[in-house]
Amino acid sequence: MNNSKIFGSTLIIAGTTIGAGMLALPIASAGIGFTTSLLIMVALWALMAFTALLMLELHQHADSKATLHTLAKKILGKKGQWVASFAMLFLFYSLCAAYIAGGGAQFEQRLTSWMGIQIHSGLATALFTIIVASIVTFGTATVDKVNRVLFITKLIAMVLVLSFLAPNVTQGYLLSMPVQQGLIVAAIPVIFTSFGFHGSIPAVVNYLQGDTRSLRKAIIVGSSIPLVIYIFWQVVTLGVISQEQLIKNSGLSSLVHELSLTVQQSNISHIVGVFADLALLTSFLGVSLGLFEFLADSINKEANGRSRVVAALVTFTPPLGFALFYPQGFIMALGYAAIALAILAIFLPVVMVYKTRRSEKFNSEYQVFGGQAALVVTGVIGAGIVMAQLAITIGVLPALG
Repeated sequence: MNNSKIFGSTLIIAGTTIGAGMLALPIASAGIGFTTSLLIMVALWALMAFTALLMLELHQHADSKATLHTLAKKILGKKGQWVASFAMLFLFYSLCAAYIAGGGAQFEQRLTSWMGIQIHSGLATALFTIIVASIVTFGTATVDKVNRVLFITKLIAMVLVLSFLAPNVTQGYLLSMPVQQGLIVAAIPVIFTSFGFHGSIPAVVNYLQGDTRSLRKAIIVGSSIPLVIYIFWQVVTLGVISQEQLIKNSGLSSLVHELSLTVQQSNISHIVGVFADLALLTSFLGVSLGLFEFLADSINKEANGRSRVVAALVTFTPPLGFALFYPQGFIMALGYAAIALAILAIFLPVVMVYKTRRSEKFNSEYQVFGGQAALVVTGVIGAGIVMAQLAITIGVLPALG
């Protein structure tokens, strides 16, 4: 297999993973400390890498162009396909709601601090959504051109932010312990969402023409890159802001403000804000484009102007409504996204692999290590993640952010 294709596939997986969830990590980890968050991140990375390999095992039983919906229909039937479709919509809408809530707050702050324009928070959120919706409605080519510029700028800003924050790390801050045990469980759904890249696996399988060895390498290395970046990010955020300050200022805008205060140079403090803005914007563009194209195809096979406007309204109105009612709902929406991600990235792969291994009509040349015991353990962990988010929803566990 062409090494260039493997390298490109690795970057696709890494790029899909690294996004606005990165901004949620310090907020989710505020009450549990660096060491505990590190253990959780490594464990969840291993979980998601394992289930990604399960999906690779499943792709042996279908054409290299097959999507998760195709696999679900072939192995689990029509009901399985409906579950996959529902979970995909739930995940996309939850992520869009999170990005609109976080992005709207950031957009309002930029208008005020950089342009001196005072505007109502709800109007700022609506304007932010309209700008992104306009780009997405024009099509994938437009999103691609905009995203390339934004992504390169984001990488440059990220390197600068890490470089300038690193000298300000205080070792004592990194040794902070969990404030209360319930926060450890409450942080898991948000951290789990930050490692979601499984939606990109079908495209990578197609790109590498189903070559198992190349795909394994791309998945393991591609998912490891975000883990390393997340660890550095946690060091420079949890290490420069005290646990008390993080807990007290637990919103996204507050986090960006606290990081900016740490850097004395005004130009660098602006770069911190730019990085946060771009992390949100690039993630929002990618997720909303996926949701938009899915809905546009469902509404009307003929992608004419009218159907695209209708698709845009269906895509952006529900998450905008959530963001207007819950302007501080960035972390909340990411938590709900964890439920859908658990269905797509854990439950469906586990059930489908279990069925294919027991069925004589499916012949697997490649099987992920661990056997049936690993499938059971993975399913139990997935159930635990869902239960944790439900416990937050009903107030049994403390809410984050």
